[in-house]
Amino acid sequence: MEAIFLVGLLCVLFNNGIEVDASHSEFQNFQSHNLTVPETQPYRTSYHFQPPKNWLNDPNGPMLYKGFYHLFYQYNPNGALFDAGMVWAHSVSHDLINWIHLNHALYPTEPFDIKSCWSGSVTILPGNKPAILYTGINANDTQVQNLAMPKNLSDPLLKEWIKFSQNPVITPPTGVAKDDFRDPTTAWVDAEGKWNVIVGSLINDRGMAILYQSEDFVNWRMYKDPLHSKEKTGMWECPDFFPVSINSTNGVDTSVMNPSVKHVMKASFNSHDYYIIGTYVPGVQKYIPDTDFTSTNTDLRYDYGKFYASKTFFDSIKNRRILWGWVNESDSSEDDVRKGWSGLQSFPRQIWLDRSGSQLVQWPVEEINKLHDKQVSIQNKKLDGGSVLEIPGITASQADAEIVFELPELEEAELLKSTPVDPQQMCTDANASVRGRLGPFGLLALATEDLTEQTAIFFRIFRHENTYIVLMCSDQSRSSIKENVDKTTYGAFVNIDPQNEKISLRSLVS
Repeated sequence: MEAIFLVGLLCVLFNNGIEVDASHSEFQNFQSHNLTVPETQPYRTSYHFQPPKNWLNDPNGPMLYKGFYHLFYQYNPNGALFDAGMVWAHSVSHDLINWIHLNHALYPTEPFDIKSCWSGSVTILPGNKPAILYTGINANDTQVQNLAMPKNLSDPLLKEWIKFSQNPVITPPTGVAKDDFRDPTTAWVDAEGKWNVIVGSLINDRGMAILYQSEDFVNWRMYKDPLHSKEKTGMWECPDFFPVSINSTNGVDTSVMNPSVKHVMKASFNSHDYYIIGTYVPGVQKYIPDTDFTSTNTDLRYDYGKFYASKTFFDSIKNRRILWGWVNESDSSEDDVRKGWSGLQSFPRQIWLDRSGSQLVQWPVEEINKLHDKQVSIQNKKLDGGSVLEIPGITASQADAEIVFELPELEEAELLKSTPVDPQQMCTDANASVRGRLGPFGLLALATEDLTEQTAIFFRIFRHENTYIVLMCSDQSRSSIKENVDKTTYGAFVNIDPQNEKISLRSLVS
């Protein structure tokens, strides 16, 4: 491999974010309380969102209400594994960094949700009135959609919620299995004043977003056709549907429909979150994707690692759309039970449409800068092939590392003989230990001194016809010496022209 120049590197350590249990602290004073990682739980992260204990999965109904960010999420109050009796846990924050855990918002208490309160969304109705639509598992193990409203709208924390007495408001239609109908998304209002919401489903191996409409948010009618569907995708879980601006990085409200936006359709299936970009035609309720799902590893994903059941919301104060996603464990179930918890939420990310209009761009929310502490910087460092450069002065396991690479001799890149190819398989076959002409180069995170344990985030450059292709990989094959953990290697092609752009990498390590 030829020499590569490291033209800028910034490593910033983190102070711990603040996490407070509502039962032990007054909310007005929570910023003076600091919850550090306890010695009995050494593998908890320091700045990702986690409850103090037990199982966590899907983010539900994130929103901004009266100056507070709200995050609901799937939670098992009885243990560290997924089980029956799931609830909607509830936490709030001023800044997406420091959180207070409130009492749970929804428990399984009624015939329509007696076996679990599963995922859903929050929609802000006229008059700034939040409304929850969520999936309940009823006494017959059927998935039905239910409505809940705040008990006290003057309470900015929305600590109590009341379930609608005539639930369920939506039941599975003919042809849909009772356990293939869930996760209503944030609703949007159209030009006719009708509310629209989609529910994830599956019919004959065709995943779909079934569309429902309502004038009052209570009485819902199924539209004659799904908003979108695709064969061979499996059950669509946690669908999300929202507009993105064509000409700006700012986010827009979910109900915006005009020529200045395109629409994103996201569906969670096959253990990943896939999305497509296209045009929404509200008059005939059609969604026309620019490029549809193909059920291959070339489909666009929000994230090419552990990331699932994601949900976005519009932040009206800062005019941005924010993305949350569930990160499940690599450990075994036995490990989860021993440590007493499982799962976390990804760091919140701002999301927008890239300049080409063909894919989304993500970046950690700006509030992360509140956690920055010590800075270490290296400039204009030459990296010879096969070398490893240790960054001095980093003594903690939490860091925000930003690296920029300059590639002086692109013509040395290997030839990629045919396309399409599976990028994840390429990363698996040629992991970080396999030398190439231009790559691997990147970052070794959480590496031991002898490098027996390391997680490599790296790039490789290939030539194809008259252009260059950038492959990005996350190699977890040596992330642990334990045998019974998930060590999947992930990979994707990055939309970068290395002839005209430097390759940069930002990694949040915790």
